[in-house]
Amino acid sequence: MKLIEHFVGGKIIPGTSDKKGKVFNPATGEQEKEVRLASKSDLDQAVVIAKKAFDEWSLKPSLQRARIMFKFKELIEKNSDELTQLIVAEHGKVYEDAKGSLTRGLEVVEFACGIPHLLKGEFSENVGTNVDSWSIRQPLGVVAGITPFNFPAMIPLWMYPLAIVCGNCFVLKPSEKDPTSTMFIAELLYEAGLPEGVLNVVNGNDKTVQLLLEDKRISAVSFVGSTRVARSVYTSAVNQGKRCQALGGAKNHAVVMPDSDVDSVVNQLIGAAFGSSGQRCMAISVAVLVGDALAEKFIEKIRLASNGLRVGAFNNADNDFGPVVTREHKSKIEALITSAEDDGAEIVVDGRLFKPSDDLQGGFFLGPTVIDKTKIWMESYKEEIFGPVLQIVRVETLSEAIQLINKNAYGNGCCVFTGDGNTARIFSEEVWAGMIGINVPLPVPAATQSFGGWKDSLFGDLHIYGPDGVRFYTRRKTI
Repeated sequence: MKLIEHFVGGKIIPGTSDKKGKVFNPATGEQEKEVRLASKSDLDQAVVIAKKAFDEWSLKPSLQRARIMFKFKELIEKNSDELTQLIVAEHGKVYEDAKGSLTRGLEVVEFACGIPHLLKGEFSENVGTNVDSWSIRQPLGVVAGITPFNFPAMIPLWMYPLAIVCGNCFVLKPSEKDPTSTMFIAELLYEAGLPEGVLNVVNGNDKTVQLLLEDKRISAVSFVGSTRVARSVYTSAVNQGKRCQALGGAKNHAVVMPDSDVDSVVNQLIGAAFGSSGQRCMAISVAVLVGDALAEKFIEKIRLASNGLRVGAFNNADNDFGPVVTREHKSKIEALITSAEDDGAEIVVDGRLFKPSDDLQGGFFLGPTVIDKTKIWMESYKEEIFGPVLQIVRVETLSEAIQLINKNAYGNGCCVFTGDGNTARIFSEEVWAGMIGINVPLPVPAATQSFGGWKDSLFGDLHIYGPDGVRFYTRRKTI
């Protein structure tokens, strides 16, 4: 069985720990690889090498750092098919979904190529007699990233390209559930000319995360994961004096107005709710229907559309989505669906009844699930389900819909479907969330903007990638 080690100083190194994690193929349910979990000495080796590399790397002209990113971009594009195959084999998402996520990561690499312009400072002449003043932005030192299973290539690419071109050295702890694509991409960056030690990948689990947070040589930590862990990571990091951005969970609402094009809305929400098996922090997991007349029409159409979806393995291009990531996660989703039913909600489409083909009986599959008459006190509404489940809440007015969203603990993203400009303006101004879509179901900002939510969806002041990413990985000095 293949054993995945660590990638430190530009090469694969064997870890010193005998502890290993299991890597499954979610479509078959079979274990196909093992991953070595880092010991304290493994992590220490990575940090020592990164700290040594920083002395020279931080002094490189930004243009030279950008040239490596240009080459890195070319290598990702050249190897995109192989990378996509690695993602789908360990995560389970279908090919086009995985390819699209890789493209979104690549866009941040493209943004990082512009670092000579992004790091330009400010200058003020003669602020006092014969005195000029200017500001520059300098790197922090050794920084770390902790990334989740649901986007094993994209989210690391949201972090370390910007950190590195800003002059930092990086230690990455990817998810132990699907680490192979991350390791391959790291090799490509060194093939592009990155000096030894600037990027290091250390595989591990929650104990490795704690070691990263406690290491005083690490100046900043970026994290993406559940809200429970994000809050803990943020608290621990700032208590250690580190800069931290910790992106947590979500409960994203789509408000559907009576004047919307219902057929178009259903078509968009099918992808937004069930794409990637609902395992993304920008998935639409709640449809808020304004008015009972709209609700009856919408529910019938979403029922028909959901029943028409194809669920299966990534190697069939006709499939709309694949399995969830683990057997344990499947059980959690099923339990939340059952709790909604027990609480009085109506199961319109029941994904628990889905039966995969004979060759995939061991896979972690759930069909699309639609739950009507959801109430905000239900556990299924309060929890981030993170699966192919769309819950429906009925309200009477736009104001009621906005209040419902604003009372929710999460504030990652939300959207409204309407044909009225005034409705769009009211919604975008009054709703409490970090990313808003107007007739757009997944309002993920472009790489030139920044990604981040409000409330319990983000801990820290700066969002990930874009202009906020540059600010996060540098500090201002005024001279």
